[in-house]
Amino acid sequence: MMPFSTESGEPTDLLPALFTATSAVCVTGLIVLDTPVHFSTAGEVVIIVLIQLGGLGIMTVASLLSLLMFRRFGLRMRLTAQAETKSLGLGDVRRTIFRVISLSLLFELVVAALLTARLITGYELGPGRAIYEGVFHAVSAFNNAGFALRSDNLMSFATDPFFLLPICLAVIAGGLGFPVWVEIFRHLRVSRRWTMHAKVTLLATALLLVVGSVGITAAEWTNPGTLGPMPWPGKLVAGFASGVMPRTAGFNILDVAAFQPGTLLLQDILMFIGGGSAGTAGGIKVTTFALLAYVILAEIRGEPTVHVMGRQLPGAVQRQALTIVLLGVGLVMLTVLILLAISPFGLDQVLFEAVSAFATVGLSTGITAQLPPFGQILLVLLMFIGRLGPITLASALALRERGRRYELPEERPIVG
Repeated sequence: MMPFSTESGEPTDLLPALFTATSAVCVTGLIVLDTPVHFSTAGEVVIIVLIQLGGLGIMTVASLLSLLMFRRFGLRMRLTAQAETKSLGLGDVRRTIFRVISLSLLFELVVAALLTARLITGYELGPGRAIYEGVFHAVSAFNNAGFALRSDNLMSFATDPFFLLPICLAVIAGGLGFPVWVEIFRHLRVSRRWTMHAKVTLLATALLLVVGSVGITAAEWTNPGTLGPMPWPGKLVAGFASGVMPRTAGFNILDVAAFQPGTLLLQDILMFIGGGSAGTAGGIKVTTFALLAYVILAEIRGEPTVHVMGRQLPGAVQRQALTIVLLGVGLVMLTVLILLAISPFGLDQVLFEAVSAFATVGLSTGITAQLPPFGQILLVLLMFIGRLGPITLASALALRERGRRYELPEERPIVG
């Protein structure tokens, strides 16, 4: 809100400042103010610092919670009997925080260097400005934030593979999650030693990237408002990048408002699924989606248990995944109903906005700034819940798991 954060020198009102700060900390990217026009360099630095803190915080907390869940029985024993166990100790915390920060900075520095070189050689920016924009976009990309320093976001780079591919790689890397990268670095040449989590995350991410890129490129190939006017190499680059961004990055490569209704629906689905657990991406997470797909497959086959990558999936994990998905659907639908009631926009636009906020994506059809104040407050709450909700809920469900001392008689209702 401070005057030094704006180009005009006038303080920003509370609601737009709150919306921008929440969008940055929750690494979403939805905006109600034009970032490069409204905010000064100082304001942009505030935004990128919030993005970095939000991304690091989420990755660190989620990784520590994962360790805690894996070792919860040892931790409980240690707390009660103070015996020597393999619980989450101070050394684990320090090591995890150091690794998360090191991994983040490594990816961001590499991508920032590539972007800086491209901005200098391809867009004739001075070294100072090129470094600033390179660092800003690298941090925003790795943290899946979607903030950019151009009024059209990244649409002016839509056909430039030398700029977009490093952005896409940073988005994918941040969205995979810290535990997956630990597995990759530790067992790079022996993939059979990867855990179920790493295998499922990598497989589901690859499949969704292919589906998203191919689906958007095919649907928008002749659309005059998006890919239509571009040469075919440019269409492939822009189509691929547009398929990556629903991993919850939120950079606008094409004009989302000009998308076909089918493309908007496909992006709704991709955004809701999101990226990997303990990463910078939002959504219900690809592991949740993939595990439920295995549950459905086992039910169709009539199998009594669910097997995933050569391992049996515990019933508790199945219930946790189902709980997260259904609560996420319910929250998005409630928000959509309220926004339809208080705004003049149609279902396609409102649904897209609600899913983008819940999954902390940042893609928009352009209606965010036009929503009434209550609608913007609703999106602020949805971004906050969508960023912290799935992590908190999954951890709470796992840590409060307890056994029954008895079972009730079984009865089967009619289903379907």
